[in-house]
Amino acid sequence: MAYVAYVLDYEGDTHVYVQIADILRRRVAKLDAGHPVPSEADIQYEFGVARTTARRAVHVLREEGLIYTVQGEGTFVGTPEEAPRKQRKVPLYQQIATDISDQIKAGRFLPRRPIPGETALVKQYDVARETVRRAMALLREQGWIYTVAQRGSYVSPKESWPQD
Repeated sequence: MAYVAYVLDYEGDTHVYVQIADILRRRVAKLDAGHPVPSEADIQYEFGVARTTARRAVHVLREEGLIYTVQGEGTFVGTPEEAPRKQRKVPLYQQIATDISDQIKAGRFLPRRPIPGETALVKQYDVARETVRRAMALLREQGWIYTVAQRGSYVSPKESWPQD
């Protein structure tokens, strides 16, 4: 979908998040129920605003009943009763865990060496911090990684890896 550039009025009497909510409201009106809407990170990037400002704009539309959010999956047009979104086959955190374990198996991350930190993974996968934390917890549970307090997460020795 091609977006028209909008100029935000930072000096006016209307909060920036309200201006962004107005822009998003017009966009959402053109979409079918169940269609995904941009993430807070996408809104933050597009409008050049802080994450909190993007979050407040999304909150306005959610309170108006125009969109709904499913934790770990995203935000969608309408209400859950109107048109449930298509289910992902595999939850996002499991997709991330699988991707990282594939990289470990391929030798991109070596045993007893660090893997990227939470912040880097949040940026890489464009997901919420909690999604990355769930992926990391799954990798620890499966034996792919271990975490050292105040140091980070490391690839487990090969003998600790799960057997396929």
